[in-house]
Amino acid sequence: MRNPKGLLTELVEVAALALGLYLIITFAIETVHVDGLSMYPTVHNADYLVALKLPYRFHNPSRGDIVIMRDPYDSSRDFIKRVVGLPGETILIRNAKVYINGRPLDEPYLAKNDPWTLDDNWPVDGKPYKLGPSQYFVMGDNRNNSTDSRIFGPIPRSSIEAQAWLRVLPFNRFGFVDPVRPHLLPKGAAAPAG
Repeated sequence: MRNPKGLLTELVEVAALALGLYLIITFAIETVHVDGLSMYPTVHNADYLVALKLPYRFHNPSRGDIVIMRDPYDSSRDFIKRVVGLPGETILIRNAKVYINGRPLDEPYLAKNDPWTLDDNWPVDGKPYKLGPSQYFVMGDNRNNSTDSRIFGPIPRSSIEAQAWLRVLPFNRFGFVDPVRPHLLPKGAAAPAG
């Protein structure tokens, strides 16, 4: 027969472990099964990712972050997009080139063999759009096949849940999701070729 004190200690340890795992899963990480091609070639359809929730509890998303966000049309679903514009910035897309505060954005992660031709001008009136103090402009890397801020507009910070971090499946693509970041070119610089 077991010592009652030993059994109680084991039960407390198991409960503490279960609570710790629950807290990690609830507040620190999220698993994501990608459904669709909006982030291709960076993220593929059917990829399995681990996303981190914890960093966004301490700081806001940065330009280039690949984020898991609530679908603006159906809050029971999630979208995966890239942060392009930050709060307070002005956004203008002309002829498949993104301009932030009048500076061209170099986006090396876009597919070179699939020119961006759909929804390649935003806003349609041709005037730069100023993001509000807690608004983000997000887009898919597959610009011809993405429902993003060009369609549903800027999103509030509260819609962003986690940052995509690690691809776990398929095994042949295991690794960090996206080490390539966009960067702003100087004003007046030629926009990068798309």
